[in-house]
Amino acid sequence: MLLIPVTWHLREAVRQLGAGGVIAYPTETVFGLGCDPFNAMAVLRLLDLKQRNIEQGLILIASDFAQLEPLLLPLSVTVRNRILNPWPGPVTWTLPCLPETPAWLRGSHRSLAVRLTSHPLARTLCKAWGGPLVSTSANRHGKPPATSALGVRLAFDSELDYILHGKVTGTGKPSEIRDGVTGRVLRGNTANQPDSDRKNAGPPP
Repeated sequence: MLLIPVTWHLREAVRQLGAGGVIAYPTETVFGLGCDPFNAMAVLRLLDLKQRNIEQGLILIASDFAQLEPLLLPLSVTVRNRILNPWPGPVTWTLPCLPETPAWLRGSHRSLAVRLTSHPLARTLCKAWGGPLVSTSANRHGKPPATSALGVRLAFDSELDYILHGKVTGTGKPSEIRDGVTGRVLRGNTANQPDSDRKNAGPPP
């Protein structure tokens, strides 16, 4: 299942998440900033660090689809098959979410951007945490995303609560975002484009 042993470093990352911290960790594409998606103060702090508008929304990553389902409206068989086919992997889908989904996660949209990560460390982190995590590229808004722990440190100095060291498994390009209902590509996999940036993609359903 692409999981690795839970090390002290993973346990410390989980501890920081539980304390409301903002951490950085490697993904398939770039280093991500993450926090507990249901802790409003943590998410708002993350948005402030990134200098990101709350209306843009954020991506959630998970180790399995069961971690995401409680936030989503029921999916048709067609949509479910469409999104599960390329997962786990660096494809993010926007899916209709429950009306009570926090605005700090969905932004101005009626959908939520979600991904089943295939990165062994990120996947194990979600599993150890026991739920989804916020995942937005580790960079100030408009700057190139960090692709190493050193890059994260240079971008944020000591402003983060923890950096989970590991290697990015992809090419350093942010994940592709697609509309789960229509299959339309909302953001291609292009270099130096901040991860989870839906601002120019138009309002998903």
